Amino acid sequence: MTTPLTMLETTADPHLGVRAFADYRGDIHERCEVLVVGSGPGGAVVAKELAERGHDVILLEEGTAMGRREFKQEGGAAMQRLLRDGGSRVSRGNIVTPTMQAIVLGGGSVINSAICARPPSWIFDKWNLRTGTSLTRRELDPHFERVETFLGVAPTPAEVQGERNERFRRGCEAIGMSVEPIWRNVQGCKGSGECFTGCRNGAKKSTDVSYVPAAIRAGARVFTSIRVERVLALGRRVTGIRGRVVEPVTNIPHGRVTFDADIVVLAAGCMATPVILQKSELCTENRWVGKDLRFHPGLAMMAMYEEPIDPWKGATQGYHSLQYLEEGLKFEVLWSPPSVLATRLPGVGHSYQKHLLSYDRLAPFDVICAADNSSGEVSARPGTMSPDIRYHLDQADVDLMQKGLKILSDICWGSGAEAILPGIHGLPEIIQCKEDAEVIRKHRLEANAMLPASNHAFCTTRMSPNERLGVVDESGRCHDLDNLYIADTGIFAASSGVNPMLLCMALADRIALGLHARL
Repeated sequence: MTTPLTMLETTADPHLGVRAFADYRGDIHERCEVLVVGSGPGGAVVAKELAERGHDVILLEEGTAMGRREFKQEGGAAMQRLLRDGGSRVSRGNIVTPTMQAIVLGGGSVINSAICARPPSWIFDKWNLRTGTSLTRRELDPHFERVETFLGVAPTPAEVQGERNERFRRGCEAIGMSVEPIWRNVQGCKGSGECFTGCRNGAKKSTDVSYVPAAIRAGARVFTSIRVERVLALGRRVTGIRGRVVEPVTNIPHGRVTFDADIVVLAAGCMATPVILQKSELCTENRWVGKDLRFHPGLAMMAMYEEPIDPWKGATQGYHSLQYLEEGLKFEVLWSPPSVLATRLPGVGHSYQKHLLSYDRLAPFDVICAADNSSGEVSARPGTMSPDIRYHLDQADVDLMQKGLKILSDICWGSGAEAILPGIHGLPEIIQCKEDAEVIRKHRLEANAMLPASNHAFCTTRMSPNERLGVVDESGRCHDLDNLYIADTGIFAASSGVNPMLLCMALADRIALGLHARL
């Protein structure tokens, strides 16, 4: 079994050996055995596992490497540097849904809250019903264990929870709800609440400081600032990729690149991977490429307390409740930079200013929904590699989210709140007592009254043993091509129920070991 990371490994420059924009002169042409596109939770795992088993691996990333010194605590500056479209990416449909997708070495693992949750076994029963996949939780458990061991995943300790997280715990316990510390891939967390803008303490074991360095030590070559634009193919076999060198942050294209490979693994994310396939005119007969996009739409509610609680102190997300998970609801603590969180406050002018002045007394709690009745699609925009994202939130899921809001309000009151800010159009901006909060349950809530966000996205290249029901088989191989694999959240057959990173990594581990056995 792989041993956990040591502190010696994490104190050295984790990006040593990563090739960057400044290293390139003109066009690039390289060859390898296995080419992995995307360095996030899926691609980095595949690159490490195959490199450690003696394969010649190249890992490509469109973003750049960002270290602790480059991380900016201010939300706007961080989003410009770390996120697609500067953090302004949204889906269109019957509701506008912000969705933050990373563009940085390490992908989403750099900006997420390091939550590592194994989905319950019944999630895979749902997958079987939707696409016929035979995967089980028992089959994936060894892969979960391998990832967790390598990253040192453990429950968030009490000493870094902070008052904001403790209030959530108390609120859940007060109303008889289960609550537990969140398991996270961190070592030495200081509870600074800076997960979203990049961990300046170096505690979060995102893939750029864990799996990528391990892949390099095993001989993998890592190229950043490389945008893949086409997968090249002859008949049923892919031969490599073609793309461009792109300038960090601005994404201005420069030299042309060609990478030849015996095997290509797309792990560019469930938004980018289908766009690459569409631009490459591959899998054109498969009706599921870019289709069946699934989100975990989430809503936040602010609990306001009589006394300051210094909510910026403590782990970004330290506790959650899984009591209603089988119904499709997961409850969490939330935190983000002040400039981002302030956009969730109601009012204009002096009323908005008043809420800002209460900032030290506010705690955001949120509910995410499995949204099993809702779906969308991703398609390539002409002349660009950016996706056109469409999503329809079904009324049944709106009703479920409304139930979640009422439970959230109960958690707030149970935590000792003196008021809550529901953040829903048509409801009072501020509710002063629990009795008045009944309006949350009684009000007829529709999709356009909410502004949910979702950074959990999946299913656009979904898995099925049947080529008529999915894009890849259970090994991750595309049905239409003999040597093209996908290893990102796009291969999920349905919602993961919980935060998707750990599941993505376990699937990638399984895909990598299976691919090694076949090579």
